[in-house]
Amino acid sequence: MFVSCHGRSALRVMTLLLAVVCGLGASTVGAQTGSSPGATSDAASSGPIRLRQPTPAEPLLRDTERQQSTRARQSQDMGQQSDDASQAQLRQRGAKPGDFELFVRRLAGQNALEADPIRRLGADLMLEGLRTEEYDGLARVPAEYAVSVGDELIVTMWGSVDAELRLTVDRSGQITIPRVGSVMVSGVRFGDLTALLTQRVGQVFRNFQLSVALGKIRQLRVYVTGFVDRPGSYTVPGLSTIVNAVIRAGGPSASGSFRNIQLRRGGRVITTYDLYDLLVKGDNGGDRVLQSEDVIYVASVGPQVGLIGSVNRPGVFELKPGETIDDVVRMAGGFTAVADRTRLAIERLDDRNDIRIVQVALPGGATGKLTSGDVIRSFSAVDATLPVERQNKRVRVEGEVLRPGEFILPAGSAVADALRAAGGLTPSAYVFGTEFNRESVRQTQQDNYDRALRDLESEMARATSTQRTTTADEAAAVNARGQATTRLVDRLRAIKPSGRIVLQLDPTTAELPNLALEDGDRLYIPARPTTVGVFGSVFNGGSYLHASERRLGDYLRLAGGPTRGADADSVFVIRANGSVVSNRQGKSGWFTSSGEEVPTMAALPGDTIFVPEEMDKTTFVQRLKDWTQILSQFGLGLAAIKTLGN
Repeated sequence: MFVSCHGRSALRVMTLLLAVVCGLGASTVGAQTGSSPGATSDAASSGPIRLRQPTPAEPLLRDTERQQSTRARQSQDMGQQSDDASQAQLRQRGAKPGDFELFVRRLAGQNALEADPIRRLGADLMLEGLRTEEYDGLARVPAEYAVSVGDELIVTMWGSVDAELRLTVDRSGQITIPRVGSVMVSGVRFGDLTALLTQRVGQVFRNFQLSVALGKIRQLRVYVTGFVDRPGSYTVPGLSTIVNAVIRAGGPSASGSFRNIQLRRGGRVITTYDLYDLLVKGDNGGDRVLQSEDVIYVASVGPQVGLIGSVNRPGVFELKPGETIDDVVRMAGGFTAVADRTRLAIERLDDRNDIRIVQVALPGGATGKLTSGDVIRSFSAVDATLPVERQNKRVRVEGEVLRPGEFILPAGSAVADALRAAGGLTPSAYVFGTEFNRESVRQTQQDNYDRALRDLESEMARATSTQRTTTADEAAAVNARGQATTRLVDRLRAIKPSGRIVLQLDPTTAELPNLALEDGDRLYIPARPTTVGVFGSVFNGGSYLHASERRLGDYLRLAGGPTRGADADSVFVIRANGSVVSNRQGKSGWFTSSGEEVPTMAALPGDTIFVPEEMDKTTFVQRLKDWTQILSQFGLGLAAIKTLGN
């Protein structure tokens, strides 16, 4: 019985030894020959080994440690809320401009309510950064990122091992991989992490592949000091850079520098960042990723100059030693398409009491030095009008010419040159009716017309508002006149002057006056008309064939003559050359007249006779009523005088 039991025990021991020997042999062969997945000590032929996500273990803390951890989290949440509130306030009020920035705006003619005011270069980036999230969690992790405590690593393995693990770096700087053990990863570059974990897992498994990604990123505590809008300590994501931290602090203040931002770590300056590299060149290579307890120090602003006028980005720019006018123009994006590239004007604070402004010729003066407080102005090449003698003339000739069209004539050209360019007049041209339009005259006419309309509107409004009414009928009449006045002014405002110049020509002339041309002139020579028009308050208005022996009165009779409501004393004629002849022109007094009346004048081809309607009409009864009131008041006055005499 003893032997039998002893034999069974020995058999079990030998079985276990055989299993161990076979397992070692299989593992050795797999490593040497690159066998299929599952070549591990407990691999099975049914498939790859599956590693389970480790259960997170809560560290055993004493009660005091737990309380300290809770207070730290509460303090961090309160700090985050305070940061969010301050950030919302900054979004609302915007960056406060400095004195020099306001001075440049005044020189540029901008007021406090300007929609797009001149700012320091970089101020727009600070404001726009506050309107967006600092880090969206989807940014690409740079290879130089140093893994540290609190980072979450997503480790994926396939092949002989099937696993997707989310591992958080603990306080000792390690992660724990099931079946493998702990791996020290704190301080390792993210670009080297895959090779490190592959080497460590390869000590246990074979024939697998591995990739590492960064999940949740740790939070960093950094300090932004110096001349920033809101200095202090900030909790930022682990992938934050110098620019992110500066934006979080509201950006450099009015006295802060965009070009001297220092990153200090461990008591020494790691790098000095120039934000203009990003703003002007689009180069963010000097923007470093932050580490916990880093200090970002924004130095005081350096020399500043302003650039206004015809440049692509007017603004206030900070200078470094040795930078010139050409560098400032480059920071502003260069000149606009209409800029005068031959000169610049510089207003220097040092010279405000004497010469004040100096002019710099380009391109030679582009290398000139600048001092703090200088304001450079770039001029537009199209705002100022060139002298007429130096301009080429773009004119349009239409009507009765052989080659009508638009022509470009040299400086100093006249009407005769334009007619020659158009091939000359045709036999049917009516020179007396030539229409000559000029753009500069049209602008002057428009200004004068607008001024006259404003005066008319003011006078009518004043007359309506000061008129006294005693009855409801008078009030209604005044209100109706006011509405009619408003409609009249609106209709007059819709009329636009044409810029026509009336040429004082003889009706029989065959040549135009040789006037000097301006750019934009238009010359229209009509064909000789064959009719005379009669319109207005006549019985049969229309156009009638012209006859050389007829007078204007003859055409009035052909139209039936003035109606009963016509104002015959105000008849006027518009000539084909744009001049006007009126009966009123010959009136020298109430009961006398001098000069020729319109009906007796000779009619010219193209004349238009207009008979206006009488505006202030009164009936016989109304006139009788008015005279009755006058006589009655006159009689009462005499009676009163007689009574006083007695």
